Amino acid sequence: MPIVEIPHAANPARAPGVGAEPDGSDLSIVMVLKLKQPNGPMADSAPVADTPAIVRWVIDDIRARGNEAVRCYSNKFDYWSPASFKLLPDEIQQIISTVPRQIINDIKQIQENARVFTLAQKVSLKDFELEIRPGVHLGQKSIPISSVGAYIPGGRYLLLASSHMTILTAKCAGVPHVTACTPPIAGKIPVNTIAAMHLAGADEIYILGGVQAIAAMAVGTETMKKVDFIAGPGNAFVAEAKRQLFGEEIGIDLPAGPTEILIVADEHADPFTVATDLLSQAEHGFDSPAVLITTSQTVGEKTIQEVNRLLKILPTADVAGISWNRLGEVVVVDNLDEAYHVSQ
Repeated sequence: MPIVEIPHAANPARAPGVGAEPDGSDLSIVMVLKLKQPNGPMADSAPVADTPAIVRWVIDDIRARGNEAVRCYSNKFDYWSPASFKLLPDEIQQIISTVPRQIINDIKQIQENARVFTLAQKVSLKDFELEIRPGVHLGQKSIPISSVGAYIPGGRYLLLASSHMTILTAKCAGVPHVTACTPPIAGKIPVNTIAAMHLAGADEIYILGGVQAIAAMAVGTETMKKVDFIAGPGNAFVAEAKRQLFGEEIGIDLPAGPTEILIVADEHADPFTVATDLLSQAEHGFDSPAVLITTSQTVGEKTIQEVNRLLKILPTADVAGISWNRLGEVVVVDNLDEAYHVSQ
């Protein structure tokens, strides 16, 4: 368990390098105890150097050739080339009929919780207009976007929550039309995901993933109408496609990177809860850092024990365990002020 010296600005309002060359007068040393250190780099899952060029090529090709190009890339990247990427209403109902009733009930309960909060949030955004000077009117008005594209990722594990956070929230906001895309998984339709997408209120559902899905929604094809806004997470290629199309064709929710979590905890923190929070993010991928900074060595040590215990029983342990081993950290500091500085 190494003890490490970490320099930090004694005056955070004037950090070294901001406005002047540091001379050491603004630096102090924080001594920290590292109960766990990262054991490897993030290089294994880093995007390839030519990701932007590949994404640009695919977008331009789909813009030029439409459905033909979409099918070409779906077949190339996902080995998926059905008669139609779009699911018909009867197909959706047949798919949902194969989903266990308990899963359907769980999805409905979670979506109801999200719906209640989202609608309350919408009510809090009140329209108003006022005349600040004679003849000068100012105000605000919330107007739903006309059409939204929702991307529900596949990857190593199903992320049903993406349906609640994109499709459902858009429909609660009053968006008239939501086009939703999700990739096939190992050549099969992800039935639980389709159930979540449909129950969330998707107007159209396509089994289509990756850059080809983002590009098709953003620029439109012969059979898919162009959307105004795209939301939803994805891999490095999906994120790059959203970045390139932002402003040029569409609005986006945010430029996403790898999932990460940093928890600051004092001596009152529950190690089981902290461990659960750390692994809930570490399971997203091999490049997901999970860091705990705590003022209690006991909390730090017990959290590590809980993580190790959970990794023996979690179904996501094959990913979360690698991520935790390579990028997980547990750092002990003397107080919360030091925790703040170390976390920067």
